[in-house]
Amino acid sequence: MPQRHLILFAKTPQMGRVKTRLARDIGTVAAWRFYRHSVWRVARRLAADPRWRTVLSVSPDADKDAAYWPATADRLAQGRGDLGQRMRRAFLAMPPGPALLVGGDIPSIAPHHIARAFAVLGRADAVFGPANDGGYWLVGLKRVRAMPDLFAGVRWSTEHALSDTCANLRHHRYVLVDELIDVDTIDDLRLWSARPTDAGRASD
Repeated sequence: MPQRHLILFAKTPQMGRVKTRLARDIGTVAAWRFYRHSVWRVARRLAADPRWRTVLSVSPDADKDAAYWPATADRLAQGRGDLGQRMRRAFLAMPPGPALLVGGDIPSIAPHHIARAFAVLGRADAVFGPANDGGYWLVGLKRVRAMPDLFAGVRWSTEHALSDTCANLRHHRYVLVDELIDVDTIDDLRLWSARPTDAGRASD
């Protein structure tokens, strides 16, 4: 079986530079604290699973070797460009085999979500994990045949991000898996907090 690769996209938790939209609702310190705990727990949780090789794709580039990140995961600088360019670069850096990329700031991500997405790639060219805001928290590729430029023309940070990306796959099979909450506003935070299994998972 080809090796499975999990790319965890993450920003180093620097106050004032993470969850800026959430910070407008709950304050800079509270938003920074939420992000710091979320990304650390997600990284630790996923990097510990032996079913895949976890690579942390870190921004800013200079922080890829920071002691903050779990020692069990390899690390990769994101490099320059918009989100699509950086995600494409991360996929190209992976050795052969199916690969998933997830956002490290989605607090509810658990190993069973990742395992299910890899299983889906057994019957599809691509897989997406929708987010509640029209974006996506996960994108995965089987990587066994030529693919179009998946991220071309995507309207990032809008409700069109998922639909734009899927439109680039007109001649390929893709599957959607679990929808998770991207906590970017106080309304998202309330919605996430109201789901006991999600909030409880983030505190493990």
